[in-house]
Amino acid sequence: MRRTAPTFVLCLALTGAAACTASDTTPPSAPAGVTAQAGSATSVHVMWEAAAEGEGVTGYQVFEDGRLVRELPADKTMVDVTGLGPGTGYSFTVRARDAAGNRSAPGPPVRVTTPAAKAEDRQAPTAPPSVTARATGPRSALVSWAPASDDTGVTAYDVYQGGVRIHTAGPGAGETALTGLQPDTAYTFTVRARDGSDNSSPDGPAADVTTPPDPGTGPDTAPAGFTATASPGAVTLGWTAPDTGRATSEYELYVNGRATTVIQFGTGAVPSGRAEYRLTVTEPAGTVWAMKLRARLPDGNWGAFSAERSITLTG
Repeated sequence: MRRTAPTFVLCLALTGAAACTASDTTPPSAPAGVTAQAGSATSVHVMWEAAAEGEGVTGYQVFEDGRLVRELPADKTMVDVTGLGPGTGYSFTVRARDAAGNRSAPGPPVRVTTPAAKAEDRQAPTAPPSVTARATGPRSALVSWAPASDDTGVTAYDVYQGGVRIHTAGPGAGETALTGLQPDTAYTFTVRARDGSDNSSPDGPAADVTTPPDPGTGPDTAPAGFTATASPGAVTLGWTAPDTGRATSEYELYVNGRATTVIQFGTGAVPSGRAEYRLTVTEPAGTVWAMKLRARLPDGNWGAFSAERSITLTG
């Protein structure tokens, strides 16, 4: 619940009566957990924890040595600050802002130094040779990886989920804790290494993990063991139906983050265990698809998403 504090009262005389509204003058709390990691000789990745729902935060402001460098909406809790100087020290702070325009105090500054520039470095690091992940709670996971190599040295490791970078760790890190996940949800994490010239490696091996449900939330609703295999003119999908207490006849398929079709099994054809479905495709060979699906639950809602699979269509 949001903190209470003295408020000013504004009154206007309307049709002979006084109408009074209380203005919001209570600022949000300062963002917690602010970190800054140099991603290259000219960029720094700044991250922080999302504000609590009761804070009413609508956006964040990122400052470098007191100078505003970026403004972001409330659903963004990380940003790359670019155009920096190689081998230079910087200090970053973050402030939260609410709908009334109140700004939080800045949290403690975080300091970081960009690495020196490497001339004409066009060689990307190798991919991390192994990546593992395990759930540490309904909303958290630990992702670990083996070190990559680079001719000029790795400066950062970027963690991706569903093709979107969600975290950046330092060059000496071999694991990182992720928070803010959803309970009872399947995730697929990959890790890329990056050097001082912003060259990124290919993805390391994908690591799947499913967060446990919160106590009392019921069984896992995500389709398990999801696979996607491309063949000329087609994609074959396979999965194991979730145990929801009733046979699942309807699934929603997402491609590249968007709902594209609903897969329905008719009476007598509903799979009770391993399911398979073949899609006919007309997109050109070489098209990359990231695919995942979720099941229609007995209560009519959609369940949790399966792990996401990335494939390249073939001709």
